[in-house]
Amino acid sequence: MNVLVINAGSSSLKYQLLNPETGVLLAKGLCERIGIDGKFTYKADGKAAKNAVDVSMPTHAEAIQAVMDALTDPENGVIASMKEIDAVGHRVVHGGEAFNKSVLITDDVLQAIEDCIPLAPLHNPANLTGIRACQKVMPGVPMVAVFDTAFHQTMPARAYMYALPYEYYEKDKVRRYGFHGTSHKYVAGRAAAMLGKKPEELKLISCHLGNGSSVTAVDGGKSVDTSMGFTPLAGVPMGTRSGDLDAGILQYVMNKYGLSIDEMLNVLNKKSGVQGVSGVSSDFRDLTDAFEKGNERAGLAVDMFNYGVKKLIGAYAAAMGGVDAVIFTAGVGENSAAQRMAIASGLEFMGVKMDAEANKVRGKEAVISAPDSRVKVLLIPTNEELMIAMDTAALVK
Repeated sequence: MNVLVINAGSSSLKYQLLNPETGVLLAKGLCERIGIDGKFTYKADGKAAKNAVDVSMPTHAEAIQAVMDALTDPENGVIASMKEIDAVGHRVVHGGEAFNKSVLITDDVLQAIEDCIPLAPLHNPANLTGIRACQKVMPGVPMVAVFDTAFHQTMPARAYMYALPYEYYEKDKVRRYGFHGTSHKYVAGRAAAMLGKKPEELKLISCHLGNGSSVTAVDGGKSVDTSMGFTPLAGVPMGTRSGDLDAGILQYVMNKYGLSIDEMLNVLNKKSGVQGVSGVSSDFRDLTDAFEKGNERAGLAVDMFNYGVKKLIGAYAAAMGGVDAVIFTAGVGENSAAQRMAIASGLEFMGVKMDAEANKVRGKEAVISAPDSRVKVLLIPTNEELMIAMDTAALVK
């Protein structure tokens, strides 16, 4: 079975063609500058990537058609015709409280995604555009919506509610939603397989660490708490996002510097985090290099990030009444042995014991804790596209 996975942005579209049963990636690429001048990138499995080429893409429909043309190209394609695409899985950022799992796309589902636009005004309209473009180019092919927020819909009210007047929840649905759900779901499933257990038997803490970061408590295969909130701005300091802070700071800074709320949010989303603290970069590799050259603020930014993750691991272990394994995933989690060690060090009191030699690994599944560690520490590369394809295949079948 072949599933086309689509992640549509306002002027871009990422795609992958996968076989969810074997996990084989057949082809992938990117459509950029849709509605401007159109740039198209394509890479078939086992072949060299093609340089970005100019392709006319006035709308997402032309972008999808360019993807179809590349996949079925006699020389570089990987399928003979569009008939070999059995289903399409669409990443949708926000499903609100309407969706606690992936669903086949119907008119009612499209309307529900549209109803969630106020909760994700930048992302959901683009996701809808991608879905409708695929429906236009690929009529009759079953399509599935896979929501970033769905995995976290199992959180209890004590975890997702904010201590605000209750009518803000009743009337406006202001609550913690959480994000990166597809990633946390995938690595939690892989962790169970690595440990030879059923998901229902495990208490896991999943650390999705990268330019955008979130930590999730997974108890019995279900999300019970997560660090991102009503928006992806909450939680630990990230590349350019502030993470959690005292809301009174907003009033103080806005009044002092005459900022509007939109200008303040731009500061919090795009000028804060480790970039704001360091003054160097939002890329942790740049911060490491700068610190080694004597930049103390770069070192402070990384320390703040590591400390924030460590605190959440302790908090979520307490919330679940224990933990069987801690998972590191995503760009920083998969590639920075030093940061994994810094985060896990000091957690010996709760049964974590790292193996420095085993931790010298990047980008592949591994147990990086000591053999006698009561709490296992796992490195698991995330694969959100494969998770989307697997959900899509299960629903279509």
